[in-house]
Parts: sequence; C-alpha cells; structure tokens
Amino acid sequence: MPQPPSRTRFYLDKRHKKVMGVCAGIANYTGLDVNLVRIGLVLSIFIGAGALIPVYFIAGWIASDEPREIAAESKDERQFWQGVRASPAQSAREIRSRMRDIDRRLADIEYHVTTENRSLAQEIEQLR
Repeated sequence: MPQPPSRTRFYLDKRHKKVMGVCAGIANYTGLDVNLVRIGLVLSIFIGAGALIPVYFIAGWIASDEPREIAAESKDERQFWQGVRASPAQSAREIRSRMRDIDRRLADIEYHVTTENRSLAQEIEQLR
C-alpha cells in the first residue's frame, strides 16, 4: 500500500504553471502570491546575471508533480499546511489551544446536561 503524499514537501504545480511549475510550486509551498514569486525570479535572474536559470531547470527536473489529493485541498487546508511548514511548533501550540477550548466547551455541555436543573425540569413539565 503506497504512502499518502507528504503535505510538507515541495511539489511542482502543473495546473498553474507558466514554464515548468516551479514558481507556482514555490508559491503554494510558501503561501506567497505566484506573481510575486515570478517577479522575484526574473529580478534574481537579472541581478545574478542568469546564474539562477540552471537552478530553476534543475528544480523543475528533480521535483515531483503535485499529487491529486493535495491539488484538491481547500484553501483553508492549504493555508494550514503552509503554516505547519513555516512554523511547526506554533502550529502545534495553536492546535493544542483549540483542543483545550473544545474540551472546555464539551465539559460545560456535559455539566449542563448531567446536573439537575430544576428550572429547566419545571419548564418541561409545564409544557407537558
């Protein structure tokens, strides 16, 4: 059984490509606008006298295409995984905080349901 695709790995984005999908892949990986990445690449090529061109083509040759499972993700899922790539520790803290909040809310609901609520019981009896 094959492993599921890694959401923290760099992939080429062939759906939004102009040449090989490297800039679109970088934009997906970092969360930056693809046009900013392309402009940055062009400026870097001019500033570096073309030294970045072989790096671009090597990256396009080595990197894998984006799997269908990842390409079909929603915008929220994509942003979540970009945050995980940028700061795994911060993402883990945020998830723990959300889980504590959910646990607290569930405990409040459980307390309300399991405790004897005389006024609620009276209201239900009046409705019968």
